[in-house]
Amino acid sequence: MHSHATRLALLACLLALTACGGGSSESPPAPQPPAPAPAPEPPAPPPAATDRIEPFDPGLAAKQAPMAKPAAPALPATAQITQLTLPPLAPTPPAGVDADAGAPLQIGTGRSLTATASTERTTALLHWQDSGRGTRIAALRFVARGAQGLRLGLQVQALPADARLWFVDATGQAQLGTAAQWQALAARNTAAGMDEDSARRYWSPELAGEQATLILEIPADAPTAQVRLAVPLLSHTTVTPEQQLGLAKAAGSCEASVSCSPEFIEQGRSVARLRYVEADGRAYQCSGTLMNDMGSSGTPWLLTARHCIADQGTASTLSTDWLLRASACGASSTAAGHVQRTGGATLLYADEGSDTSFLRLNDSAPPGVVYAGSYFGSEALPGTAVSVVHHPQGDLQQLSRGTLTGYSVCNTSTNLCIAGDATSATFLAVNWQQGVVEPGSSGAGAFITLGQRRYLVGQLFGGTSSCSNPAGRDYFGRFELSFAQALHRWLKP
Repeated sequence: MHSHATRLALLACLLALTACGGGSSESPPAPQPPAPAPAPEPPAPPPAATDRIEPFDPGLAAKQAPMAKPAAPALPATAQITQLTLPPLAPTPPAGVDADAGAPLQIGTGRSLTATASTERTTALLHWQDSGRGTRIAALRFVARGAQGLRLGLQVQALPADARLWFVDATGQAQLGTAAQWQALAARNTAAGMDEDSARRYWSPELAGEQATLILEIPADAPTAQVRLAVPLLSHTTVTPEQQLGLAKAAGSCEASVSCSPEFIEQGRSVARLRYVEADGRAYQCSGTLMNDMGSSGTPWLLTARHCIADQGTASTLSTDWLLRASACGASSTAAGHVQRTGGATLLYADEGSDTSFLRLNDSAPPGVVYAGSYFGSEALPGTAVSVVHHPQGDLQQLSRGTLTGYSVCNTSTNLCIAGDATSATFLAVNWQQGVVEPGSSGAGAFITLGQRRYLVGQLFGGTSSCSNPAGRDYFGRFELSFAQALHRWLKP
């Protein structure tokens, strides 16, 4: 009985364990949580705006080490150098006096050179000799008493293929021009419709001080008769680029350095100080903006005012100074990194109606710049805030901030402007809340803010503002009109 009862108890226990799943190697699967819902598709990016071109910052990745400059040939101690000396200029009012706001800043005057006015006269003054490096050289020295800088205006008829033209200042600093550069310049000028004499005008780079030496260098086996040129005039500058940088607050006292507003420094990285010479030797300074295109190609498009650069001859003389801002707010020293380009430009479009000049620099833009965005839609309306970074009086970059107050019709011959409407007017009117514009500011871009970015909507024509008249109104050519008329061919082809 006892063993039977025990067997019954064990059997009951086993049945109980089986019922509870205990001791089984194949337990039923645990319930699974529901599958998560599929992640929603990311929202489609907003369609690209069709009424603007975005700014482009290529950064410094492509920065190249500066190339070593070739050395000018040393003139032998026995070299015969003809020196031509001009007396000091008569005293004149300081540059910019009585000039309209936004007018070009005159920085130099043309002076005639009778002794080298023709090819025959110039040839008679050249004394050729061996350079000691497989070439022959001849030199002419020009002195203009009291000049702070000189640019020589050469009339070039012919040069041997490998000829070099060295331009040397009183300290021995030399800049090089070549026959190939002259030929390229003459071709651009001719293609622009200039007459033969004007097309062959070659302006030297600007040399500091009152002395400039022209050294002609040709291959030893090249006939000297192949050198046919004259120097009929020079440009006597009253202030050099370096001196302008050293001037203590050349701009008016009401101006504000862009370095005091770090959020606008990127806008300033698109802005250049322009220096150029007109056909009669007068030299001027304006402001301009490096423009981006729809493909962010890095092509150095430049926008400025037509009353600054209106023809190819002037464009060919252009030099540009970039990244010229104070090293800190309140500082008179220049931030590191400023760069000069001296290769001139090709004029692509000039329109008097909106005072537009659009060019392509012959040199590449330097590292560190930003290619500005532009807006050609309908949101640049009265009441919109604007910002302008410019070089008043050739000073370091200053920032002016204001408001678009309406549209204006301007006579670019008389500089008179009257109120207009969006249909008939070709200029935007601006009043300032910070700063003004001055001589040297001409051509600077006016920017509006859309979202988190700034876009150019016009370039400075002129107006009546000054530090003594901060309520004066200034006028900017409407970019959307010049874009629709012509600039789209290059910026949004």
